[in-house]
Amino acid sequence: MTQDSQAFTSERPLRVAVIGSGPSGIYSAEALIKQSDVPVQVDIFDRLPTPYGLVRYGVAPDHLTIKSVTKAFEKTMSDERVRFMGNVQFGRDLTRDQLLAHYDAVIYAVGASADRRLGIPGEDLQGSLSATEFVAWYNGHPDAATRDMDLSAQGVAVIGLGNVALDVSRILAKTADELHSSDIAQHALERLRDSQVKDIYILGRRGPAQAKFTTKELREFGELDAASPVVRADELAVAPEEEVAADNVTKKNLEVLRSFLELPERETPRRVHFRFLVSPTEILDDGAGNVNAIRVEKNQLDEAGRPVGTGQFEELPVGMVLRSVGYLGTPLEGVPFDERSGTIANVEGRVTGCPSEYTAGWIKRGPSGVIGTNRKCAADTVGLLLEDVRSGTLKPSAEQNLSALEAVLADRPVYTFGDWQELDRHEQGRGSESGRPRHKVVHLEEMLGWRAER
Repeated sequence: MTQDSQAFTSERPLRVAVIGSGPSGIYSAEALIKQSDVPVQVDIFDRLPTPYGLVRYGVAPDHLTIKSVTKAFEKTMSDERVRFMGNVQFGRDLTRDQLLAHYDAVIYAVGASADRRLGIPGEDLQGSLSATEFVAWYNGHPDAATRDMDLSAQGVAVIGLGNVALDVSRILAKTADELHSSDIAQHALERLRDSQVKDIYILGRRGPAQAKFTTKELREFGELDAASPVVRADELAVAPEEEVAADNVTKKNLEVLRSFLELPERETPRRVHFRFLVSPTEILDDGAGNVNAIRVEKNQLDEAGRPVGTGQFEELPVGMVLRSVGYLGTPLEGVPFDERSGTIANVEGRVTGCPSEYTAGWIKRGPSGVIGTNRKCAADTVGLLLEDVRSGTLKPSAEQNLSALEAVLADRPVYTFGDWQELDRHEQGRGSESGRPRHKVVHLEEMLGWRAER
């Protein structure tokens, strides 16, 4: 320990505010409490009463194994040096200036919640929305739980070749009985039970070798009870040299896609069409402001692997379009932001021009990687923060206690981690009554009212 790091003691620990309680936020807290050089106290803020962010509201509800990471998160959140303060929104309940006055450092870990657009005519028709909105609806996010999701269309187009596109397509393709064992929100389960969807088109402007699927998720489409995968041999063609150069995941994906061609033919209520080398060019109106079809152009790849239109068009009969073509971060009030990349302006995690501010996760590096990727990302950011402590660049804040900050929140119904644990047990108890892993509380008012009644 250097002389500068001794500025922080057990009586006056390094105080760090983490904005966002998703994976990158909790991994940041984990990295801070695992080191022993500098005594530390961490407050994790989230605008929602519930922690875990993407794990609770983004991971597919039928992939419960992935959600088991919350057991490790709970260990971090239960540490006496970590405090969760839910239902506290940055910029509304606490300003940047207030945080900087009362904390020695701030780590922004708010993810990337905005969606990239297609930029084609008809994108704003009724029935055209982002996959993120659909995911939030079926996962019971408070911002989306009250949405009246119309599933009367027989055809749905899902734009994108990543795992989110697979997730929403799989949820649409599964029966309510298949979804019963998931933690999908109850309102979504009931609506999906009455879904009229028969054909789901997964559309990608590049070829199968450029798809970003993971093989496990892709293989599931050959194992569904009431839906069959449909592929076209001509769209699975890959140049020999390209296939030789492909990584192992791509090679396995190609094997799975080709295996779909060999599946025994069976009549199923639903079909999932994997379409490659097609670009959406227009979403067509039914004359009343609703999606009626989507027009796509056939592509071919040029020498650099870029899709180039061939002038051949096709219309697919769909009444719903879900775009899954990428995410962008949104600016935080007063925090430097790079509009081009959709991230907080930073150098390896240090916020540009702000000596006590840091960032981690998607809002730091853009939407890439899986949940575990955020662990190293957060640890790298915390490493720089501690390096700044040791060098004396990061100094104690002027405010010597947090009482003034707590006074600001005195009238705010702040959700503690203990409150969340009680809600967690309540949700699991409700779920067990109907043989489900949990029955989520999805409305903010109910979360806060339930807490007040205890």
